Amino acid sequence: MRHLAHIALYQHHHLTNSKLRIDNLTRLLFLSKQAEPLSQFPMLAFSKFLNTNCAHGTFLAMSNEKPLRTAADYDLVRFQRSHAQEQLASPSWYKSAIDKKILKHLMQRRDLPALRDTILLYGLLIGLAVTAVMLGSSWLGVPVWLAYGVLYASAADSRWHEAGHGTAFKTGWMNEIVYQIACFMIMRNPVTWKYSHARHHTDTLIVGRDPEIALMRPPRAIHTILNFFGIPDIIDAFKRMLVHLTGQLSADEATFIPQNKHQEAIFISRLWLLIYAGVIASCVLLQSWLPVLLIGGPRIYGSWHFNMTGLIQHGGLDDNVTDHRLNTRTVYMNPISRFIYLNMNYHVEHHMFPAVPYYNLPALHQLLKDDLPPPSLSIWDAYKEMLPILYRQLKGEAIYLERSWIAEQK
Repeated sequence: MRHLAHIALYQHHHLTNSKLRIDNLTRLLFLSKQAEPLSQFPMLAFSKFLNTNCAHGTFLAMSNEKPLRTAADYDLVRFQRSHAQEQLASPSWYKSAIDKKILKHLMQRRDLPALRDTILLYGLLIGLAVTAVMLGSSWLGVPVWLAYGVLYASAADSRWHEAGHGTAFKTGWMNEIVYQIACFMIMRNPVTWKYSHARHHTDTLIVGRDPEIALMRPPRAIHTILNFFGIPDIIDAFKRMLVHLTGQLSADEATFIPQNKHQEAIFISRLWLLIYAGVIASCVLLQSWLPVLLIGGPRIYGSWHFNMTGLIQHGGLDDNVTDHRLNTRTVYMNPISRFIYLNMNYHVEHHMFPAVPYYNLPALHQLLKDDLPPPSLSIWDAYKEMLPILYRQLKGEAIYLERSWIAEQK
């Protein structure tokens, strides 16, 4: 298979004082194998655009067909009432061709890899917690607490995810135990997020349907920055818990949680509130911050890693499409981040075949990579591609990174 890059620049101009819209479209196509060096490209404006670090086989698209949106566009309740994009609900997704026997082999779940990684994670957490407590108020304890926080919050994010899919372990109750513990650590109600994430997979980046769109268009810059410290997520989590305390669900939760699961979600929130009340009471009785630094607090000082890796899953890419190659990004990462992230850096592959366990995703990547967009070479490489797009969206441009190529048999 070889990929031929299609590069297109869409320009549009809107008359702000009139309903009239004038759209100019300039499309520039060339075969990547035959193109002149980019430095020799004759159009200065287009050369500047090419310097935004777009990967091979991708281009910036700017079109009035997908304008900047408002927060209301992402409102699940509003969407349910209007059915504005009903034709995109639970669509049929493109899947790369793969031999059925090989796929069946890759989908086989095993207990040993997940047990190894789980024991290692919680062994490290216990060791770091004991060390940090023993160091007391010494500055030597700061890096220990920071490491504890990342493993508590960011590693819990990926464990919640994998155990929630039921793919980490072969044994069902092992998945359930890890799932419940990880949900508590990451402050995500296990009922709410089970069905939220199911919707994320059936309607990935379908605006008004996907409840897990991290970067809207334009992005909420302050909200996104604060989430590196977990602040908006924690506020949202406790708001939902307090709503559940009254025996109700939040309006958006009611759009995707089955009726027979409502009471389970409410019970878990009430239980969690009791636990957190106990943590706060312990701080008061002991006259110490240690209880909250150990339980709950890491959601603030350890969330930066899973936000760093989570934003590049779909950030800056297209929405309302039915091909994960267009709205999802695979990124090569260092071994430490891959352990924390449980191989979710192979994100296109995961979305195409979510039943494949995390420990088999590298092998799946090797089998599919010729049919997928070239992966970002590192976390920084992914941000170099994404950040210029987010910046231009913040400036009011209806722009996103579009991937387009023609695959031909050799």
